[in-house]
Amino acid sequence: MSAPKKVVLAYSGGLDTSIILKWLQTEYGCEVVTFTADLGQGEELDPARKKAELLGIKPSNIFIEDVREEFVRDFVFPMFRANALYEGQYLLGTSIARPLISKRLVEIAAETGADAVAHGATGKGNDQVRFELSAYALNPDIKVIAPWRLWDLTSRTKLLEFAEANQIPIARDKRGEAPFSVDANLLHTSSEGRVLENPAEEAPDYVLQRITRPEDAPDQPEMVEITFEKGDAVAIDGRAMSPATILTRLNELGGKHGVGILDLVENRFVGMKSRGLYETPGGTILLEAHRGIEQITLDSGSGHLKDSIMPRYAEFIYNGFWFSPERRMLQALIDASQEHVSGTVRVKLYKGSARTVARWSEQSLYSEAHVTFEEDAGAYDQKDAQGFIQLNALRLKLLAARDRRLKR
Repeated sequence: MSAPKKVVLAYSGGLDTSIILKWLQTEYGCEVVTFTADLGQGEELDPARKKAELLGIKPSNIFIEDVREEFVRDFVFPMFRANALYEGQYLLGTSIARPLISKRLVEIAAETGADAVAHGATGKGNDQVRFELSAYALNPDIKVIAPWRLWDLTSRTKLLEFAEANQIPIARDKRGEAPFSVDANLLHTSSEGRVLENPAEEAPDYVLQRITRPEDAPDQPEMVEITFEKGDAVAIDGRAMSPATILTRLNELGGKHGVGILDLVENRFVGMKSRGLYETPGGTILLEAHRGIEQITLDSGSGHLKDSIMPRYAEFIYNGFWFSPERRMLQALIDASQEHVSGTVRVKLYKGSARTVARWSEQSLYSEAHVTFEEDAGAYDQKDAQGFIQLNALRLKLLAARDRRLKR
């Protein structure tokens, strides 16, 4: 790959991406554009602007954008229509943020005339795959630079020496070994590495960033009502809210009540296993509520088909194939299933649990007349079940008769 002339860097303002910024300048002598996304990570972003300016980036080449609404509306909500869980547990909080960042990197490259984009993901993880597959899907001619796979700064000591040599400010707490690594956005907080690397050791309480320990959560439960329209949450307790505002409010409620802690050893796409502690308070409530409204508005055929494709759909997102045709195809099927998924669900929050306790909808398929243990006024003729059973039993009877005959 020829040396880039202008690079758009996914820039957090932290030490690692600041080192990458300076490395790009010194290694390639290229112009650097920075992009910092507000995904709801809960950090001030103005320091990122100041740090970029300090490192010689022109103000016109500094992009800092609030993408929280787009993130939840166009990425999180479509994923939650599928009830997506990777390996049956992980709500994909990091995975779903990467395609949005990549999308803006490629768009800004086009706007500024850049011929390359760069990211700070290491060569061991999944994020390098997600960033790069997304970038190539959106622009097959874009160059992607992954410094962690190219440079010789292979230790913390070398990184700090490079920072000092290039007058990159180093926060006092960065000189020691960080106890764990954190990635956060509006959907979740992910903690991994260092103190969490041994899966035989319980994660220390201080790792929790946004969720109260269930043991310390309030002793009184709290109810929350979530209203859906066509599979997407649109209101909380009867109050209409934007997508990002809804997730923010659910995060507050879930965090208060200790909801959404997951300690997981997962299989990375690159082949190794890793242990992470995930905090997804609002997402855990949202998943429970969405399941609750689907229980009364989806027929069994549609619901079971959705459940059967969900693991594959979740895997596409985890592995970085958000912009692939196969993910889009499954999304079309999932979205079609949500046409009548509208109504309200009441969820009880209590010491780490989020449990559906009531659900109602004008589009409900639930018929009390059919399931009642009392008189059903002719809504259902129980004699019809006999023929249904006999037809379904025919295959089993023939198998049993054959097996008995062969044993003689």
